[in-house]
Amino acid sequence: MKTIKFLVSLLLLVLVITTCSEEQIDGVRIGTINGKVVSSGTNSPLQNVKISTNPVTSTVFSDEEGYFFINNALVETYAVQAELDGFVTAFESVTVLENTAAVVSFELITSNANNQSPAIPILVFPEDLVTEADLEVEFTWESSDPDANDELSYTLELRNGSTNEIELFETEQDTFYLASNLQLSTTYFWQVKVSDDTNEEVSSSISQFTTITAPNNSFVFVKEENGNSVVYSGDEGVSDSGDDEVDVSLLKLTSETNNSFRPRTNAITNKIAYLRTAEGGNTQIFTMNTDGSNKTQVTNTIPVAGFRFDHVDFCWAQNGSKLYYPYFDKLYDINPDGSGGGVPLFATTDGSFISEVESVVFDNDLVILKTNTVDGYNARIFTVRLSTETEETVIVEGLPGALGGIDITANGNQVVYTRDLSGSQNPNYRQFQSRVFIYDINASTNTQVDTDVLIGENDLDVKFAPNEGGFIFTRSSSSIDGIPRILKYQFGTSTQEVELFTAASMPDWD
Repeated sequence: MKTIKFLVSLLLLVLVITTCSEEQIDGVRIGTINGKVVSSGTNSPLQNVKISTNPVTSTVFSDEEGYFFINNALVETYAVQAELDGFVTAFESVTVLENTAAVVSFELITSNANNQSPAIPILVFPEDLVTEADLEVEFTWESSDPDANDELSYTLELRNGSTNEIELFETEQDTFYLASNLQLSTTYFWQVKVSDDTNEEVSSSISQFTTITAPNNSFVFVKEENGNSVVYSGDEGVSDSGDDEVDVSLLKLTSETNNSFRPRTNAITNKIAYLRTAEGGNTQIFTMNTDGSNKTQVTNTIPVAGFRFDHVDFCWAQNGSKLYYPYFDKLYDINPDGSGGGVPLFATTDGSFISEVESVVFDNDLVILKTNTVDGYNARIFTVRLSTETEETVIVEGLPGALGGIDITANGNQVVYTRDLSGSQNPNYRQFQSRVFIYDINASTNTQVDTDVLIGENDLDVKFAPNEGGFIFTRSSSSIDGIPRILKYQFGTSTQEVELFTAASMPDWD
């Protein structure tokens, strides 16, 4: 290599001396391109190498010592190509200056003459220029190789048109790749490169697509992915045939790498609050925009805690200006920006855990709580006047089995909740016959709602509709491995139940 550099430097010196005396042709500024071509590894000069440029100048061939000379090249930046049968074609960039010799050298790599390059990949999906693409896309392409025994590998290059961030995804032989967590309202550019480990990579054309804009979804809920709970939003819809559709407009809002659950929407702030397992294993409140952006941790020093994190709940309060949440036997509030709080609003007199809380829209001083002992039982549901820290109305108490899923109307006159009629009190807190009840505070009456639940199923996580004309809830098998689904119940209609989402739980709407 040192010999090559010496020869090239000597050549440059000689050429500079000779070219400095050249005259310009008709006032056009010119220079020359000169260099040498050798074989990589041996440094042997290569003769009859075809040298061409882009922009086009003279096409020349190297001599027996590997040298080539392109005279009268206009002042310009060129891509110089060296091409010889049996070798991989090489390219170098060079800039020609006036009355100067631009020097370039090539070391050509021997190619496998018996092996042909793969075919140019054909991009199949998503189609070029498509809009409203989902935030999870399975890229597919087609490719082939003339040499049947070659094992092809692929690199998918995905560029975010808004941030110019480039992600590379590699696959071995597979001509597809599933990409998740794409951004809303974003144009992406993608290209596939294929390699047979013998020839140079072959690149496809570049295609582009644009993802969906933020949907105006009515519901938030949770799905299980990779062992974690993931928050989604979705909507209800009707097909062209008039049938109700399920899993409409699903939008993934949190990552499966975090355990996020119990989403709670607030229409006034246009935010979603949710619980997430944070550092140290504590459960903290986070907030995010309805499109999943701007995730912010709210609680810190005093986390959310109580009986089993998957049965603990919290709520928005005071028109979205506060969040109420339990910490064992105490009830706290905190501002959505993380300020305030730190002083209990209420504490149970018997040390029982506060597991659930819901606020009353038209009475900022009234909340409804569900409490239980450390095993989840001996449960009570009652309202509390915060200004006096006193119980006001007892909804249910003294019954065996589990209670849960509480909600209260805006006027504070009706409460909806679930109760396990089996009365089972087992170490696994497993429920066998959970049913929906409505309590009328003015009439002091408890009424079971006649849903279509079957024996061996539970109705759970019940929440009133924003217009209080029905409620949303989770239905799941009482078996340990039962797959939950979310349904909507409408009061006073012939078809009272509508399935909304499959393999989902913990619903909310606002």
